[in-house]
Amino acid sequence: MMKRFFIITLGLAAITTVVSCNKTRRSPGRTYMPDMTYSRAYETYTGLDSNKFTNDTNAAGKKIFYNHLPVNGTIARGEMLWTYPYKNDAEGYTSSASVKNPLNVDSIDMKEAERLYLINCGICHGSKLDGNGPLWKGGDGPFPAAPKNFLDDAMKSMTEGTMYHSVTYGRNTMGSYASQLNVKQRWEVIAYIKIKQGVTGGAAAPAKTDSTAAPKPATGK
Repeated sequence: MMKRFFIITLGLAAITTVVSCNKTRRSPGRTYMPDMTYSRAYETYTGLDSNKFTNDTNAAGKKIFYNHLPVNGTIARGEMLWTYPYKNDAEGYTSSASVKNPLNVDSIDMKEAERLYLINCGICHGSKLDGNGPLWKGGDGPFPAAPKNFLDDAMKSMTEGTMYHSVTYGRNTMGSYASQLNVKQRWEVIAYIKIKQGVTGGAAAPAKTDSTAAPKPATGK
């Protein structure tokens, strides 16, 4: 009797196993946190549905599209309280020549400034600032145009402000570095370049404490 019961139990177990393995399980069963199990998927670079992301409306009563960008005029935590006033256009490029470095150059850690330069600029402009970085290699590298030689007289005479404008917005074949270097880091790199050029750039103006204040125009020669 026990032997027969054992055989029947073993057979039922085998049948259950075969039947269970024959089906593709699509449901995870009971879930403790269904919002994580069935999380909503987002496609990169697709437009966001304002009806689902914000209930704010503008003066005309229309929904405000939420694009994850910070509010205009806000400054990231730890960022300099300094605002560059010029736009990325011909007028802004010309006006940038009047902008002075808001940092006290004597207080800049030049080893850190050199490190930032080598990481972000040296690959094109070269570790010696001679425009012969690894991407150029005297014309044998993959970059299509010769980077600027910072030791040329034309580059030595370029003002700090014009350099800042170019680094911030990009110039010719060089793209913007605003996402790689914050405001302070950009000025540190520019100060490092000017020192290596043998150009001090005159007395440095103190950093602004008003985020809406425009840089003080140059009053030098």
